[in-house]
Amino acid sequence: MANIILTDEKIFSSIMLIRNQKVMIDSDLAVLYGVETKRLNEQVKRNIERFPKDFMFQLSDEEWSNLKSQFATSKKENLKSQISTSNWGGRRTNPYVFTEQGVAMLSSVLNSDQAIKVNIAIMRVFVKIRQFAANYKELLEKIDELQKVDSEQNKHINNIYKIIEELVKPESKNKNPIGF
Repeated sequence: MANIILTDEKIFSSIMLIRNQKVMIDSDLAVLYGVETKRLNEQVKRNIERFPKDFMFQLSDEEWSNLKSQFATSKKENLKSQISTSNWGGRRTNPYVFTEQGVAMLSSVLNSDQAIKVNIAIMRVFVKIRQFAANYKELLEKIDELQKVDSEQNKHINNIYKIIEELVKPESKNKNPIGF
């Protein structure tokens, strides 16, 4: 396969959230590593002891169906992957997805210079995602603090407003005039 230009955006767009885990699909990884999906999966199966369930898992029928519908891949040419395809234009099996740890393990079974370079790039993107998530969490906490302070200030402002309202209210007309 031809070398591709690897960008953080390309890698980031290949990362999905499935079963509350950030994962990459086998066919996307194969493209990045410059191998056929079939070959990538063969290497994984030869070294299956390196890929426990928290490193890699196969999508269920429902997950695969949802994923295809999210990306509008109902066209025949989009359904064909590099792994075993049927004459009807789709995968015979549901794809495998790899967590960050699984992706790291892939570089040990795909022993090539490109695999090493791609793996380093992918790991850097996963680190950036974690940093972004940490910054985002910190930002949310600060916003929450500001909202609490703002809420207290709003209570004080409302109290002041009520007092001012009481002070500027016209006096009631039922009062008797002075001196009569």
